[in-house]
Amino acid sequence: MQKTTRAITLSVLMGAAVLVTTGCAVVRDQQSVGSYVDDSAITTAVKAKMAEDKSVSATAISVETLKGTVQLSGFAKSQAEKDRAESIARNTKNVRAVQNSIVVRP
Repeated sequence: MQKTTRAITLSVLMGAAVLVTTGCAVVRDQQSVGSYVDDSAITTAVKAKMAEDKSVSATAISVETLKGTVQLSGFAKSQAEKDRAESIARNTKNVRAVQNSIVVRP
Protein backbone atom coordinates (compact mmCIF):
# COMPACT_ATOMS: atom_id res chain seq x y z
CA MET A 1 0.00 0.00 0.00
CA GLN A 2 2.80 2.39 0.93
CA LYS A 3 4.66 1.63 -2.34
CA THR A 4 1.53 2.40 -4.36
CA THR A 5 0.98 5.68 -2.53
CA ARG A 6 4.62 6.62 -3.05
CA ALA A 7 4.44 5.78 -6.77
CA ILE A 8 1.27 7.81 -7.23
CA THR A 9 2.78 10.75 -5.37
CA LEU A 10 5.95 10.53 -7.46
CA SER A 11 3.88 10.41 -10.65
CA VAL A 12 1.84 13.46 -9.70
CA LEU A 13 4.92 15.44 -8.67
CA MET A 14 6.83 14.54 -11.83
CA GLY A 15 3.86 15.44 -13.99
CA ALA A 16 3.40 18.75 -12.23
CA ALA A 17 7.11 19.51 -12.54
CA VAL A 18 7.03 18.85 -16.29
CA LEU A 19 4.02 21.10 -16.77
CA VAL A 20 5.34 23.90 -14.56
CA THR A 21 8.86 23.98 -15.99
CA THR A 22 7.85 23.75 -19.63
CA GLY A 23 4.45 25.45 -19.57
CA CYS A 24 2.93 25.27 -23.03
CA ALA A 25 6.23 25.14 -24.88
CA VAL A 26 4.75 23.63 -28.01
CA VAL A 27 6.65 24.49 -31.18
CA ARG A 28 4.55 25.10 -34.29
CA ASP A 29 4.23 21.99 -36.49
CA GLN A 30 5.84 19.81 -33.83
CA GLN A 31 2.81 18.66 -31.84
CA SER A 32 -0.45 19.94 -30.43
CA VAL A 33 -0.98 20.94 -26.81
CA GLY A 34 -3.15 17.85 -26.33
CA SER A 35 -0.52 15.45 -27.64
CA TYR A 36 2.14 17.26 -25.59
CA VAL A 37 0.12 16.66 -22.42
CA ASP A 38 -0.46 13.02 -23.44
CA ASP A 39 3.28 12.56 -24.03
CA SER A 40 4.04 14.09 -20.63
CA ALA A 41 1.62 11.66 -19.01
CA ILE A 42 3.28 8.70 -20.78
CA THR A 43 6.74 9.86 -19.67
CA THR A 44 5.53 10.24 -16.09
CA ALA A 45 3.90 6.80 -16.10
CA VAL A 46 7.03 5.09 -17.47
CA LYS A 47 9.27 6.82 -14.91
CA ALA A 48 6.89 5.90 -12.07
CA LYS A 49 6.88 2.23 -13.11
CA MET A 50 10.68 2.27 -13.28
CA ALA A 51 10.87 3.82 -9.81
CA GLU A 52 8.73 0.96 -8.46
CA ASP A 53 10.86 -1.74 -10.13
CA LYS A 54 13.95 -2.55 -8.07
CA SER A 55 15.73 -4.12 -11.07
CA VAL A 56 15.82 -0.79 -12.96
CA SER A 57 17.70 2.34 -11.92
CA ALA A 58 15.16 5.07 -12.69
CA THR A 59 17.74 7.77 -11.97
CA ALA A 60 20.24 6.46 -14.55
CA ILE A 61 17.70 6.13 -17.38
CA SER A 62 16.16 9.10 -19.16
CA VAL A 63 12.67 8.88 -20.66
CA GLU A 64 11.33 11.22 -23.35
CA THR A 65 8.13 10.85 -25.34
CA LEU A 66 7.10 12.35 -28.66
CA LYS A 67 3.79 11.44 -30.30
CA GLY A 68 3.53 8.22 -28.29
CA THR A 69 7.07 7.04 -29.08
CA VAL A 70 9.19 6.60 -25.97
CA GLN A 71 12.93 7.24 -26.22
CA LEU A 72 15.03 5.58 -23.52
CA SER A 73 18.62 6.70 -22.95
CA GLY A 74 21.23 6.57 -20.25
CA PHE A 75 23.15 3.74 -18.70
CA ALA A 76 22.29 0.27 -17.41
CA LYS A 77 24.39 -2.09 -15.31
CA SER A 78 23.39 -5.13 -17.37
CA GLN A 79 21.58 -6.24 -20.49
CA ALA A 80 18.80 -7.54 -18.25
CA GLU A 81 18.27 -4.04 -16.80
CA LYS A 82 18.20 -2.53 -20.30
CA ASP A 83 15.67 -5.15 -21.45
CA ARG A 84 13.51 -4.65 -18.35
CA ALA A 85 13.41 -0.86 -18.88
CA GLU A 86 12.26 -1.43 -22.46
CA SER A 87 9.64 -3.92 -21.30
CA ILE A 88 8.28 -1.45 -18.75
CA ALA A 89 8.01 1.24 -21.42
CA ARG A 90 6.35 -1.08 -23.97
CA ASN A 91 3.76 -2.19 -21.42
CA THR A 92 2.76 1.34 -20.45
CA LYS A 93 -0.65 2.57 -21.60
CA ASN A 94 -0.71 4.64 -24.84
CA VAL A 95 2.89 3.85 -25.83
CA ARG A 96 3.03 3.33 -29.60
CA ALA A 97 6.74 2.48 -29.95
CA VAL A 98 9.94 2.35 -27.92
CA GLN A 99 13.43 3.35 -29.05
CA ASN A 100 15.95 1.89 -26.64
CA SER A 101 19.26 3.77 -26.72
CA ILE A 102 20.36 2.67 -23.25
CA VAL A 103 24.06 1.80 -23.09
CA VAL A 104 25.17 -1.15 -20.95
CA ARG A 105 28.21 -0.22 -18.88
CA PRO A 106 30.81 -2.98 -18.59
